[in-house]
Amino acid sequence: MAFEKNVFVNCPFDAEYLPLLRPLLFTVIYLRLTPRIALEAIDSGELRLNKIVELIRDSKYSIHDLSRSEAAVAGELYRLNMPFELGVDFGCRTFGKPKQRDKRALVLEAKPHRYKASISDLAGADIECHEDEPYKVIGVVRNWLKNVCLAQAAGPARISSAFTDFMADNFDALTQLGFSPQDIELLPVGELIERMTAWVASKAAAA
Repeated sequence: MAFEKNVFVNCPFDAEYLPLLRPLLFTVIYLRLTPRIALEAIDSGELRLNKIVELIRDSKYSIHDLSRSEAAVAGELYRLNMPFELGVDFGCRTFGKPKQRDKRALVLEAKPHRYKASISDLAGADIECHEDEPYKVIGVVRNWLKNVCLAQAAGPARISSAFTDFMADNFDALTQLGFSPQDIELLPVGELIERMTAWVASKAAAA
């Protein structure tokens, strides 16, 4: 049953992407689904690729953000991890077990049609753009999940407001526990997901 609820998140793991990653994860959790991401657990003894393949295999839904598939400065090589993992997911959907052939994927970009310069094989696919804006991330992820697996879903404005409340409550709670503002900024993704999940559950129970 977890397969039907799991959403694999394939995105950059850097500080610049955190303002987009947090609302993305929160939207998935707010809509009662489970984000699965390579950073959800730290195990130095497990190969990253093996973990990613397992997460893809166990997730019916996947979100692939290709917005950082470019070099930051002239002469720098751009990262290929996100396109590679998109390919692994596509292969799982194509060659996997019967239930995996029902997998669904959302591909994100920052700008329309830019992906065609690096992955022309995606021409004709439906790619959503977030323009590096957190509110747009919430909107495109919410709209896609509503389309592929949800009978009903709260609107982007409500999810965004709840996300803002969570961030404030989480900051206050972690400060009380002895975290500095820098500690909170660097909170491990797995712990952030745990705190988002508990917060959403507590609000639902109180409603």
